[in-house]
Amino acid sequence: MSATACAIAMAGGLTPAAALAQTTQPETPAPQETDAEADNVIVVSGFRESLETAVAEKKNSNQILESVTAEDIGKLPDNSIGESIARLPGVTSQRLNGRANGISIRGFGPDFSQTLLNGREQTTTSDVRSVDFDQYPAEVVNQVVVYKSPTASLVGQGLVGTIDVRTIRPLDLDERVLAVGARGSWADLGALNAGSEEFGYRANATYVDQFADDTLGIALSASYTDEPYQLQEFNAWGYAGAGTAADPAVIGGSKSFVTSTQLKRFGVTGAVQWEPSPNWNVTLDGFYSDFDDDQSKRGIELPLGFNGPPTNATVEDGFTNSGTFNNVRGVVRNDVFQREAELFSGGLNVEYEGDDGWSAMFDFGYSRTDRSELSIESYSGTGFGGGNGAADNIGFQSGDTGTVFNPTLNYSDPNLIVLTDPLGWGGGVVPQAGYQNDRIVDDELKQYRVEVGKEFYGSFLSQVLFGLNYTDRTKSLRADEAFVRLPGGALEATIPSQYLLEPTDLSYLGLGPIVSYDARELIANGVLVLEPRVSSGPGAATDVLSKSFDFSEKLMTGYLQANIEQEFGDTLLTGNFGVQAINTVQKSTGLIFPPSGPEPRQQGAEYWDVLPSLNLALRLPSDTVIRFAAAREIMRPRIDDMRLSIGYGIDITGPTPIIRGSSGNPALRPYRANAFDLNIEQYFGGSDGVLSLQLFYKDLKSFVFTSRVPYDFSTFPAPTNAATYPGLSPIGTIERPTNIGGGKLYGGELAATLPFDVFTPALDGFGVTGGVGYTKTEIEDQNGNLTTIPGYSEWVANGTLFFEKGGFDARGSVRYRSEFLGDFTGFGGTPTRRTALGETIVDAQIGYDFEGGMLDGLSVYLQGQNLTDERFASVGADRRQVVDYQIYGRRFLAGFTYKFR
Repeated sequence: MSATACAIAMAGGLTPAAALAQTTQPETPAPQETDAEADNVIVVSGFRESLETAVAEKKNSNQILESVTAEDIGKLPDNSIGESIARLPGVTSQRLNGRANGISIRGFGPDFSQTLLNGREQTTTSDVRSVDFDQYPAEVVNQVVVYKSPTASLVGQGLVGTIDVRTIRPLDLDERVLAVGARGSWADLGALNAGSEEFGYRANATYVDQFADDTLGIALSASYTDEPYQLQEFNAWGYAGAGTAADPAVIGGSKSFVTSTQLKRFGVTGAVQWEPSPNWNVTLDGFYSDFDDDQSKRGIELPLGFNGPPTNATVEDGFTNSGTFNNVRGVVRNDVFQREAELFSGGLNVEYEGDDGWSAMFDFGYSRTDRSELSIESYSGTGFGGGNGAADNIGFQSGDTGTVFNPTLNYSDPNLIVLTDPLGWGGGVVPQAGYQNDRIVDDELKQYRVEVGKEFYGSFLSQVLFGLNYTDRTKSLRADEAFVRLPGGALEATIPSQYLLEPTDLSYLGLGPIVSYDARELIANGVLVLEPRVSSGPGAATDVLSKSFDFSEKLMTGYLQANIEQEFGDTLLTGNFGVQAINTVQKSTGLIFPPSGPEPRQQGAEYWDVLPSLNLALRLPSDTVIRFAAAREIMRPRIDDMRLSIGYGIDITGPTPIIRGSSGNPALRPYRANAFDLNIEQYFGGSDGVLSLQLFYKDLKSFVFTSRVPYDFSTFPAPTNAATYPGLSPIGTIERPTNIGGGKLYGGELAATLPFDVFTPALDGFGVTGGVGYTKTEIEDQNGNLTTIPGYSEWVANGTLFFEKGGFDARGSVRYRSEFLGDFTGFGGTPTRRTALGETIVDAQIGYDFEGGMLDGLSVYLQGQNLTDERFASVGADRRQVVDYQIYGRRFLAGFTYKFR
């Protein structure tokens, strides 16, 4: 079934999984055209065909959606699936090491949308529910659909949208396909760290075939990636001082790195589709991804303004622009971060389409992710402790890109820089020469679904659907952490010469070269040793144990949906209405931390959500479609917010002693909203182009904020010194994520896909696609104050100008998002959030498709990414206080695809 047919099937009432699994009868071969007739046929292919397919999907669907379709087998319009999605109207991304990784819809961050694969819910390589789109190779993806309004039959929906990633269905095609492709990449920053690369490559292959009179189909796609990514970063600990003339702000410390990432990923997807009879369709599909993200991070950590003010300072409007910090003892860092993940997803779909209007569907889905995220910090400096070793007098100048330094020491001298604990982080007695943190995540999901439908011919109700879905998900995280020590209790150790690498250049910060080595080699060969931290009993490392969790979630979803279709003269009304009811049973197993040592506990909750929905599309003879949607929408909270880990004690700072604690919240309910959408869409040339205005409003009834709420500690062991306070009440407070607050979200999106030949034949081949979105939020926290929410950008915009004709194609793309509250990785892998500045990304591509001759089927292309070398930056409340400033550089790619005829 084609993408357009899939959209029509869904408009007729099929669920995403059913629509994707459905096949049609083999079509009767069309009469052969004469040469004269063929000469008058305009064949649309490539990027424009991809756009026309997306426009047709939008037009024919009864839901409000956006989509992107592969230009050809194994050929999405962009380098990655994340970049392709980020170009859709109202959608944008947050970059990770230069890659579009997290997706935001309508200004909200990744935590507020859901991602499906072939209509099924997915496990993730993150700690939470949001998907890292790095896990999906673009070459094995055939289409992505972003639903902005739900239906009752859309299981696994999000608060602001649902992203459905789709792979190839072999019976959708009517011919054998064998296609291969490869590309090389180059990062213009070069190889920044010893052992890193500046060149990379990708290779992919796809095979699709049909057998037994097109009743049996097979599809296989595989992709392998081995590519480097480079990053130059400035990072500040923060800023000391109040920012006034009497107490000017000054950089408090710096922790800046050069990061080299080597991304290796193997992805494969396959599907077997069988039509044993015209009424039956069976599809078995699977997806596997083996992901290895290996980073070398080298830099210097400098204690500055938090240790005292600079000399020779230049101050302007309460901000210190320059000066000199004296007696600075820095920490040379040689860190490692490696994320390894294996993801498997698959399922079986069986569909029956009766001749009497009855239909039935059974679907089973399975998804599993195993992830290990290892980070190693290794410290070296001029001597042990805060007052030993050579000190530096460092000049500095702070500006829009962060702070640049002028040191007096040579940090690349292995006779000066030794393995030690330069700042006494180990307590000044036992040296802490580093830290290791291994976060191990297991995530498993099983999904069972049945659906029965009945069509009614010549009726206002064209079809009624009833379905049940059961989802069983378990997710666990284990934090395995250890101090990195020097063997034998040594305070300092010279770095053995055989482990020294080429110094890493920090000249972009003014710091020059630094000593470099691979901390993994030093640990493997006993130069450094590990001292595990997790233990039991009163001395347990509660900060480590509190990060771990076991979480389970069982969802039983029932839905009833009626599809409508009614003609009013030349106008057609289509749509659906229905209700979804979800029973949730969630449990979290974790630890409480009384004086006697950690104790396991389990807490959770059971509750119902009832979600009515309505989608109407009024299709006018002028090729105008007016849509209205209303629904109750939810998004389940972050899994790490629901972990059970309760530390508690007695607070005597107030007038009355009281037990206070902190934890996640295993009883946390979803984000909930009442949503309304109004769309006006004008189509051109049938389905060649579209101009649309989308207006939306969400009344948020339940939001999640961390708040202090009453809590009963009567079932817990008494806290330390409880006997000292007779009459101490077991009713205390706990600080945890809580369903309080709410507000509203509203805005609009203006989008267009316009091939210019709909206006004049003189512009045949030219066109534009893109859109601009505005979102306004008024979210109140637990105190009734308006607050910023993660991932929220007030403005997002993107546009692509393209030319495609005679096999030649060229396009330039721009995407923009205004500032937002971004997610960053903090100490030990824990998430942290800061205000990220707005950014504009410019990409371009040229290519040529050979049509006929010996090279028929060959496509070649050249891409340039981030052509303006746009930075990624975050700041404090004072915009002059730059916290993070990252440069990814430009990337250039050259490649080909070849489709055997």
